[in-house]
Amino acid sequence: MVIETAREVGERFGLDYWARKDREKAFPSECWQAICEAGLGGALLPEEYGGSGVGMLEMALIVETLAATGAGATLGQLFMLNSVFGGVSLWKFGTEGLKRELLPRLSNGTLTFCMALTEPDAGTNTLALKSFATADGDGWRLNGQKTWITAVESAEKMLVIARTRKPDEVAKPTHGISMFMIDVERAGLTYQPIDKVGTLTLSSCSVFFDDVRIEPHELVGTLDRGFHELLDVLNTERIVTTACLVGAGFLATRLAVQYAGDRKVFSGRPIGSYQGLQFPLAKSHAELECARLMNLKAATLFDQGQPYGSEANLAKLLAADAANHAIDRSMQTMGGMGYSREFHVERLWRDARLFKFAPVSEEMILNYIAVHDLGMPRSY
Repeated sequence: MVIETAREVGERFGLDYWARKDREKAFPSECWQAICEAGLGGALLPEEYGGSGVGMLEMALIVETLAATGAGATLGQLFMLNSVFGGVSLWKFGTEGLKRELLPRLSNGTLTFCMALTEPDAGTNTLALKSFATADGDGWRLNGQKTWITAVESAEKMLVIARTRKPDEVAKPTHGISMFMIDVERAGLTYQPIDKVGTLTLSSCSVFFDDVRIEPHELVGTLDRGFHELLDVLNTERIVTTACLVGAGFLATRLAVQYAGDRKVFSGRPIGSYQGLQFPLAKSHAELECARLMNLKAATLFDQGQPYGSEANLAKLLAADAANHAIDRSMQTMGGMGYSREFHVERLWRDARLFKFAPVSEEMILNYIAVHDLGMPRSY
């Protein structure tokens, strides 16, 4: 039923809708509102906070289905921003007051979120953060810079990750990091859009904090001990990323199969009858199914309260390759028409390429596997 609901919503906002939003570089607000009105945006959240309470497995299936019906990979970012950065962080680590104030509005689509983590000189190395929240009375004053922050212009709330203790003041490098949920529209907070090649429906910005006031109730999780709580947010982001990539890969393959069934060259037979075109698409389909299965395993482990980090990272690694292979092979099947905006695959191609290195690069996932799964020494 969840999948059918997602398919119905997704088909209402199909390929032409997303092509238009891409051209306009416009936030897909109508689609996100419909997703929330159908009870899908807050699928993971408990009913007492306005959610549907169906679980991470269902949310992965929702994202996959919505991506496959026309949106492609960028659809997953709507869930990363809201259901994960806003939803998971507050549900798991927020105060009761923040949960009751913000989560119902997240679920009904009237409140959108973003997360400010990445920094120009830190990148994937979160422990090298320089943004600093200095104690100021009962709250803090935040100074620093973030980059590649998605959908700042469309968000009302921002999950900010900052240092609250200097590295030389703590016993471990993971200590002294905290999470805060602040307003985007706040004195001292400014941002500048970054021109980019894909995922154009959601802006990316550099964000600047100049003595930004943070109130005491805006702390999310444990002061100075937020790093491991942040990892729980980031690992659920991996599940959503994989789901949208799998959906985008299936969508591209479907478009290629349809085109190959109609296109006739030389012999009068459809080009889809040639093994030279069949085999690459068939292999991509197999790769996508494997990534999908690993992702559903990660989501199930999350729902069961078991460790799921390795599975979530493995799934994301497989899905980034599988989706990019599928989309590239689909474009090759279409030839020149695959490069045209008319047939939509070029948008899927531009959007999916981001997820080879975001939200975590394949190189860092391989590092994780080597250290955590194989027991090899840390290489970085």
